[in-house]
Amino acid sequence: MSTPDPRPACRVEELVEVTDDALAAVGALVSQLSRSAPAPTREELTQIVASPATHLLLARDADGAVLGSLTLVLFRIPTGMRAWVEDVVVDAGARGHGVGQQLTREAVRLAGLAGARTVDLTSRPARVEANRLYQRVGFVLRETNVYRWSEPPS
Repeated sequence: MSTPDPRPACRVEELVEVTDDALAAVGALVSQLSRSAPAPTREELTQIVASPATHLLLARDADGAVLGSLTLVLFRIPTGMRAWVEDVVVDAGARGHGVGQQLTREAVRLAGLAGARTVDLTSRPARVEANRLYQRVGFVLRETNVYRWSEPPS
């Protein structure tokens, strides 16, 4: 007798229409990703979906429940097509079952189809499991400085 696969069966798809369920699911995932970022409003999520540069990927189980999300950003600069992965998050109950890997592999596939030769992302060192995931998928740690400008509070 074989043991059942503990991975939740999931499919990865791009969000193309903002529904109440999708808005609630993305909001719940954002709250697991960041303590300070508010959930996107319907208008903000609609802008993300409508933008040709952003591709919001959702991992769904067999019943359609959202297990995780990833945003792929594609943009052209003088040196070529660039791809950037942002806001990768898997629901706490689905972590460790390959959902993040499926999301990341689909983002890399889509980036390649768009002509990007590389895909970049950042991850804090404290996110040990996430860093392990990216390395398993084939990402290589780069020696670079990441700078951030933040508008000072008024």
